[in-house]
Amino acid sequence: MIIGMAMSLNGRAQKDLAAAVNALTARWASTRSGESAVMSGVGAWPLLAYLATAADGPGRAELQEAIGMDAAAAAPAARAVLATLNASPAIKSALGLWTRHDLPLRPTWSAALPAGMRGELTGDPSADQLQLDAWAARQTDGAIPAMPVSVTDETLLVLAGALTVRTSWLRPFTEGAAFVEAGPWVDREIVVLRRSTRVLDRVQVADTPAGPLTMFRVMGTDGIDVHLLLGHDFRKAADVLTAGIDALAKRYPSVAADVLPAGSPGPGISNSTVPAYQPHDLLTVTVPRFTVSASLDLLALPDVFGLATVTDPARGHFPGISTEPLAISQARQDATATFQAHGFEAAAVTAMGAIAGGMAPRPPYRAKRVDVDFTRPFGFLAVDRRSRLILTAGWVAEPETEHLEES
Repeated sequence: MIIGMAMSLNGRAQKDLAAAVNALTARWASTRSGESAVMSGVGAWPLLAYLATAADGPGRAELQEAIGMDAAAAAPAARAVLATLNASPAIKSALGLWTRHDLPLRPTWSAALPAGMRGELTGDPSADQLQLDAWAARQTDGAIPAMPVSVTDETLLVLAGALTVRTSWLRPFTEGAAFVEAGPWVDREIVVLRRSTRVLDRVQVADTPAGPLTMFRVMGTDGIDVHLLLGHDFRKAADVLTAGIDALAKRYPSVAADVLPAGSPGPGISNSTVPAYQPHDLLTVTVPRFTVSASLDLLALPDVFGLATVTDPARGHFPGISTEPLAISQARQDATATFQAHGFEAAAVTAMGAIAGGMAPRPPYRAKRVDVDFTRPFGFLAVDRRSRLILTAGWVAEPETEHLEES
């Protein structure tokens, strides 16, 4: 559904913009199979928005549907998204545009882009590739060392976005090893992170169409949260991720761990009352340490990104960019995410290229003990707490099994 968008990010407008961006992430997540992956819908959304403002015909309609708003409002909305991201000290985003010297640009389109992000393609593919690769590495502090698209003799324009997220946990985990006794990772020793807290509502169980979904919120510095998502072991990655996105938007009811019934009230959860030396309930979470990376072809999902028509080289699709006919020839994203004992880091570069066309006394208390175990495939969402923008979404299919570093 296409929505109207005000230029201000106050109140309802901010919620609508976050919903439009997160809807792209949800559609992208719905295509995922079971392999490990990470993606950033918010990294691709501004690029699609700027393309939508310049497109015509069916291509414009498809891009509007992808970004969830009228193309006329897309440029200020894209600027608002980038401003929101850069307002957080945990997030760094940048947009880059490179054009060949002989490609005339519409001043109205180029003026709508953020200032200070223009570059020129020399026509030497090797030299231009080095320039673009250096930009990607610089903007992500080396996390993404090269631009995901390749410069060729036919490349007239490259539009790219870079995003990095870095946060430290408010309460760090303890790193160790665990032997998995059941599930897809059975009989494997993996690297895990553990943390115990008296704050039981950090874990929620949502009632979703994909079944009960266990959600663990890990709070980081500078307004970043990472939500870990665990469904029943037969649920697909696409089901778990899309259900988690909807649950974060409060489309489904959820119950906090402190009021869950005894037994196994959600995936990976064991809830019991046990003897205790202190009269406090306790939540203990075990989650694998992970690093996942992905190189994703956006053109393989033309309906998700609105890129079906605009890739046809038989005609031009962006009269708002140039008097020369242009068609999208490449659209890719490289992304990576790391979840460790002390924090979370993620980076993504999205680019689109255009061509022509011991024994102790008896415990005196009874307390609730909730254990949550993520030692099987699970999803994750990194979220900007203030704007509710989903920064990265991903799936962990394989655990880390490397030996712990010696201290």
